[in-house]
Amino acid sequence: MTDPLLDTLRELLAIPSPTGMTDDMADMVADRLSRAGLAITRSNRGAVRARWDGQSSRRIGISAHLDTLGAMIGHMPASGRPELLPIGTWSARFAEGARASVFTRTGDVIRGTILPRRASGHRYGNAVDKQPTRWDNLELRLDTDDTATVTTGDYVALDPGLEITPNGFINARYLDNKAGIACLLSAIEQMKAAGDTPKHSLDFLFPVTEETGTGASHMADGLDDLIALDIAIIAPEQASHPTGVTLIAMDSGGPYDRKLTASLRRLCERDGITHSVDVLRHYYSDTYPATLSGADIRCAAIGFACDASHGWERTTRASLTETTRLLTSLLRNGLDGD
Repeated sequence: MTDPLLDTLRELLAIPSPTGMTDDMADMVADRLSRAGLAITRSNRGAVRARWDGQSSRRIGISAHLDTLGAMIGHMPASGRPELLPIGTWSARFAEGARASVFTRTGDVIRGTILPRRASGHRYGNAVDKQPTRWDNLELRLDTDDTATVTTGDYVALDPGLEITPNGFINARYLDNKAGIACLLSAIEQMKAAGDTPKHSLDFLFPVTEETGTGASHMADGLDDLIALDIAIIAPEQASHPTGVTLIAMDSGGPYDRKLTASLRRLCERDGITHSVDVLRHYYSDTYPATLSGADIRCAAIGFACDASHGWERTTRASLTETTRLLTSLLRNGLDGD
């Protein structure tokens, strides 16, 4: 039996999209939205915007960023094993041992493995375990004898390593935010297939620089409200729901709009959607740069479950289901007020 949402997630994960190298991902999402009958525009940065006019003039934006973490070739030493610089904020410990692809300026794709500088126990003994967890202690072992085409500034994308277990756990890098995109596309396509019209006019925003901090900063024009769709953090002392959708009340950027969050909670309660409310301590969403840019909008955020965020991430099929249900209810029924 096919699973359209998981099929979409597989397709998204197969497209490398570190910040700065998102054109292929943007093309794929724009094509899906266009086939659903939505009007598409692209920003100068390459972000995607899709518009769906609803029954009211109130315009709500729903944002799901296209870019992921990644790396870039820094110094290229004589050894032929280049240093790496992180794209976005993530720990070097989650890069060690990863298989990766280098996208060169000449169009070649060269495979390799990210290793600590002391990678052989037979050579370095216990010193292997005493190395620092830092990006300047990593190098990329390239699977080629000819490294002439690999230069400073080339992009590096790590393999997602997707595994879906029979009992519904989904393990992969870059679930942030490709699982969110899959949920949003699924909700839009379900609404279109049912022939429904959204209550409010909608702008679906797909920024391409969230992982480096600017996200939807240039995309909030014409909106009354902006709802970010991203990860919710599964970790000790967090209240994010492992099999439901999480409403984010506050993050590092401050509290989200109380009335919008309450309206989203009422949708969950009305439709029996499994949910929780959480506060995220080390987290920003697409809404924060939009408000910093001066946008006069109300903001909210929702998230699907994500364990080990910005590392070896894991979510559940159940959480993606409930996230999609809330998005579909939001599209169909709208928020409280006009």
